[in-house]
Parts: sequence; structure tokens; C-alpha cells
Amino acid sequence: MPNIAFVNGKWSSISAAKVSVEDRGFQFGDGVYELIRTYQGEVFHLDEHLSRLEASAKEIEITLPYTGSRLEKIIRLGCRKSGFTDVKIYIQVTRGAAPRLHSFPKKVKPTVVMTFREFEPLPLKLREEGVAIISTPDIRWARCNVKSLNLLPNVMGREQALRAGAFEAIFIRDGKVTEGAGSNLFAVLGKKIITPPAGPYILSGITREVVLRIGKENGLEMVEKELKLSQLYSADELFLTGTTVEVLPVVRLDGKPIGDGRPGEKTKFLCRAFQEQIASK
Repeated sequence: MPNIAFVNGKWSSISAAKVSVEDRGFQFGDGVYELIRTYQGEVFHLDEHLSRLEASAKEIEITLPYTGSRLEKIIRLGCRKSGFTDVKIYIQVTRGAAPRLHSFPKKVKPTVVMTFREFEPLPLKLREEGVAIISTPDIRWARCNVKSLNLLPNVMGREQALRAGAFEAIFIRDGKVTEGAGSNLFAVLGKKIITPPAGPYILSGITREVVLRIGKENGLEMVEKELKLSQLYSADELFLTGTTVEVLPVVRLDGKPIGDGRPGEKTKFLCRAFQEQIASK
């Protein structure tokens, strides 16, 4: 049963899955989510993803209706049911369904939705040749560390990038880099590999954390500090990290080449090291 859904304890095909029109996720974007993937049947850093889901839910005062261990069992069962080797797992938890009022409803049960689809990796050409990105003003709310359903600025940013012939949009707030519409950003400046620090304006990705650790373990100078947009234009290398992009070279920003316009050596090293760590699991 490929491309399946789990909605409040019930399994079905995705096309047959339903939630109420009064669900607050639909009405208000009142909920949180996680995107997880597997490698050869192994779920990538599941504990970290579930911990972040719980933390996001807590920040907006939603109590998850399932324990972490129960969520893990559902996720692993869904992966088996799908039959795919590599699975893209989407989890969404909303405050639940209730008549439309802005204030929190009383005695409402959260809605839990999961979907399981075959994971489709990025074309190899993008990894070999690198991608273009654009910069755009960061108009998101001030709690970006909460992985909420309120993604309209991200949607608009990604569409802006697409129309510009680019892969990703990088958010800029007060002249400083925050992150991508769906990824984190790293810049190689001399010997340092710099990424903006975790905080309220950044959702620290699981892959971001893994890459920081891999770099440090291999003797690279991995630094978390503020980056200005002006620094990106003169960077030796840029790359993105994320669940779906892994480690992805950036070769152009706002139409201008980065470095020599080709994926840099440190980026390629981290990409290989990331893949080797996955293969060794």
C-alpha cells in the first residue's frame, strides 16, 4: 500500500485520508510539523526529529496525544506498510477541530496526520554542478525556531526563487542572513565554515547539526556566528543543508558567481563525509 496516510489512528491511502474542515491547522495554521526520511530503511535521526516535534508543540501549548515511543512505533510501521526502501515521512500535529474562534478551544483533541511517500533524491547533476540561490527579505514571525505550519513566507520565497531560475531563497533580516526557505546555509570564508547561530530566527535543522559535528570531527573550523549578506557575495564557498538536500553546493547568489562558480573543496569534502557516515550506519 504505497503512499499511505495515518490520521488519528486510521490508516488509508493518501487520497482517502480526511480531516475536518474545522481543523485549526486548516483554519489558522495552528500546529507543528516534522519532515523525516529514511536511508535504506533506517530512519534518519528519529529521536532528534521527535524531540524537536515535542519542543515545537510545547512552545505553542499543544500536548502531543502520543508518547515518543508510540510515535516511533507508528512511524516504523508506516515505513513497513509503504514498502519503500527510502521513505519521506511527514508528520503534522494540529490543535484539533473546533468551531472557528481565535482563542484555544476547550476539551479538543489534537489531530495527528502522517504521510509516507517514496523519497525521491535530488538529481545528481545538482550535486555535481551546484545550484543558484537568491536573497529575499525575511518577513516571517519572530519564533522561527518553532517548526510551525505558518509557512506562507517560505512558500512565497521559494516561488520567488523558482521564478528567478534559482533553487532556493535565503532570508535576510536587518542585513543578516537567517536561513533558507527550506534549508540552512553555510559559508566558507577562508579556513572558517560559518553558519548563523541557532536562535529565534532560525530553525536549526537536524542535518545542520550533523554537518557541524562531522566537520568538527574532521578538524574543520566550524563556527556558528552572524553572517551578513555582503559576506556571502565574497565567500569562497556556500552550501545548503537539509533533510531533502543533504549537503548541496551553491555556485551563484543573486546572479553572481560564488568563488570560481563551481562547488568548492570543503563543500565536496563535507558532502562525501556525510554520505560515508550514512553508509556506515
